[in-house]
Amino acid sequence: MRHTFSELFMRAALPALLLAAPAISRAAPAVQAGAMADDLGAKLGWLQGCWAPEGAGGPDRGSVEQWTGAAGNVMLGMARTIKGGALRSFEFMQLREDQPGKLTFIAQPNGKPPTTFTLLRQSETEFVFQNPGHDFPQRVIYRRKGDTALHARVEGSVKGKLEGIDFPMTRIRCEGS
Repeated sequence: MRHTFSELFMRAALPALLLAAPAISRAAPAVQAGAMADDLGAKLGWLQGCWAPEGAGGPDRGSVEQWTGAAGNVMLGMARTIKGGALRSFEFMQLREDQPGKLTFIAQPNGKPPTTFTLLRQSETEFVFQNPGHDFPQRVIYRRKGDTALHARVEGSVKGKLEGIDFPMTRIRCEGS
C-alpha cells in the first residue's frame, strides 16, 4: 500500500511537532515578531483593502490598488491600471517594518527590480517615504482622507524641477468579497 506524503507527514512528524508546540509558542522571537506585526497593523491598518482611482469607470473599470492586512511585519500591495479596457501597468509593493519603527516601502513596477524607499516622516494620516538616489520618483506619499478616501502621490526632481503625479482614490469593495 502506497502512502501519500501528507499521510507520512501526519504519522511521523505531526506528533513531534505537537510535543514541541508549547516550547515554540514561548519563544521570544515569535512574540516580538507578533508585536511588530500588530504595531504595523495599528499604524497602517487604514490602508488595508481596495482602492479605485476616482472616476475609474467604463473602459477604465478594473484599475485598483489593493493592500493586505499586516502579517509577518509586512503588508503586501498590488496595483493595476486599465486604460481603454487594456492593462497599461501593474505594480507589486511592500510596506515592511524590518525593526521597530523602521518602516520601508518597496515598489516593483511592471516586473522591474524592486526599489526601496525609507520612511521620511509619518503622522496618523500620512506616510512619506524617500529614496534620493532614485531617478523618479524620489518620494512616495500616502495620505488618508477620512475612512473612504486616499491620496497617493509620487514626486521628485526631473532636470532640476519638482514633478509629481497624484493618485486620488476611493475605497471600494474588493473583488470576490
